[in-house]
Amino acid sequence: MAAAQDGILEELRRLRARVPQLTGALAADSDGLVLAQDTPGVDPETVAALAGATRVLAAQLADETGQGDLRELLVRGLYGYVATYAAGPGAVVTLLAQDRVNVGRLHLEGRRAGARIGELVDAVAAAEPTETPVKAPAKPAPARARAARPSRAKPADTRATAVAPTAARTTTES
Repeated sequence: MAAAQDGILEELRRLRARVPQLTGALAADSDGLVLAQDTPGVDPETVAALAGATRVLAAQLADETGQGDLRELLVRGLYGYVATYAAGPGAVVTLLAQDRVNVGRLHLEGRRAGARIGELVDAVAAAEPTETPVKAPAKPAPARARAARPSRAKPADTRATAVAPTAARTTTES
C-alpha cells in the first residue's frame, strides 16, 4: 500500500502544479479515511471524512433523481471551491481551490486525476489478498464399522399365554 500512497501523492502534487489556484488536494477511500494528502492549513482527516459522507449523500441524490452514478460534486463558498471527484468505486479525490480558479480547468484536471488515482487504488485492491478467514479442512472421521440395527418390528411375545381366571365359587357351610 505504501507504493500506492506514493503514487497517489505524486499524482496530487502534479495536479497542484497543473492548476496553480489549488490550495489543497487529497484522496480518501470510501470510508472517509485519508489515502494521501497535500492540504497545508487544513485538517486532512476531517476533510476526508466530510468528503466521504458528502459523497454518500450526493450519490443518493443522483440516484433518486435518475442522474446515474455520482461522478463529481462541486461546492462554491465565499472564498473558493471544494470539488470532489469519484476515483473508481472505492475512493474520491477532493480539491480545494481559490475563488479565481477556472472551473472548467478544475473539472478537466480533477476528472483526469480521479481516473488515474482510481486505477492505482483498484490495482492495490486487486493485488491484496482477501482477508476472509480460511477454515481448516475438516478432520476425517475415523472409519467405523456399522453395527447392524435391531429390527424395529415388535418382538414376538414369548411369554406363556395366560389363562383367564375363572370365577371360583365358594360355598360356606353353616
